[in-house]
Amino acid sequence: MSKILILGGYGYTGKLLAKYLLAETDAEIVITGRSLDKAQAFVTQLGNPRASARQVDATIAATLQPALQGVDLCLVAAPTTSHAETVLYACLAAGADYLDVQLSASKLKALQAAEVQIRQAGRCFVTEAGFHPGLPSAMVRYAAKKLDRIESAVTAGYLNMGHGLPYTEAVDELMEGFIHYEAQVFKNGAWTKPSEWSMTQFDFGSEIGKRSCYSMFFEELRKLPEMYPTLKETGFYISGSNWIADLLITPIVMLGLKLAPKKGLRPLGKLMWWGMQQSPPPYVVMIAVEAKGLKNGMQSTVRAQVSHPDGYELTAIPVVAYLKQYLDGSARRVGLHLMGQLAEPERLFHDMQSMGAKVCVEETSS
Repeated sequence: MSKILILGGYGYTGKLLAKYLLAETDAEIVITGRSLDKAQAFVTQLGNPRASARQVDATIAATLQPALQGVDLCLVAAPTTSHAETVLYACLAAGADYLDVQLSASKLKALQAAEVQIRQAGRCFVTEAGFHPGLPSAMVRYAAKKLDRIESAVTAGYLNMGHGLPYTEAVDELMEGFIHYEAQVFKNGAWTKPSEWSMTQFDFGSEIGKRSCYSMFFEELRKLPEMYPTLKETGFYISGSNWIADLLITPIVMLGLKLAPKKGLRPLGKLMWWGMQQSPPPYVVMIAVEAKGLKNGMQSTVRAQVSHPDGYELTAIPVVAYLKQYLDGSARRVGLHLMGQLAEPERLFHDMQSMGAKVCVEETSS
């Protein structure tokens, strides 16, 4: 039986990861955090003998390394990007695999710097797991399997989680993405410059309709043109929220984070979080792909969507769907990997659907 230690196990995302792991796998789960009382209270709430609690401060190697002894996988759901090196080297020292649900340029740089040690240690490290990043490249790979020749694959995200959702430390990491914001897309067989953002109209279907979307780059997209040499266009676009957030708050946040990236992160993040929650229904989080190419000699289009009313749920569900593949050994490979490039996409979406995500696929030919 595998043992998975969840850093930040009683946080908003950590709780959902634990819930789905216990329901979908037979793994033992160790809930950790700085407060043993909070960890134990959540374990009691889970009421499952495969769950246990332990006090761990992920920023201090002396507390982290002993906790990782005998652990197969360290699942990072805590906002520890500024201490990424501490966590990853503790995993290497303990002989544990690693997976995070974080989006951070500094964390990715630290992992890439340790790539040789990861491979030499025979460990599997997976980064940027979740729904975005995490699903964009998986959706392109999913669509490519349904075409004989893929020529374009545009992915887009829509986030409208409604009112009253709490601001958590996970949102801080989302805001850090604005500091290192890149807008590259792959067009006409070449990547645009990082500073050149572009817009597109993307059709999210009858429930949401067409939306103006802004380009946003994820590292998982970079290798797609190498994986599919016939691919001439790909990228990820994020839908705007509402006129208050898009036209008033976003420019303030972007400028404020450039002037005061550390001091401004939390107050500007709360302002952005408030603005995003002013959107009217439908309250749903969605990621979609529209891919075009050839099938049976005909021009064909594949449209696929994955959605859920709760964005935190749609972060946990893809991670656990991938971990089911990891635990049976089919998607555990030595080295450093991005989840969207490692997971087998058809099984991933099947398991996501069984866990409550809505998956819609449409294929047309002309």
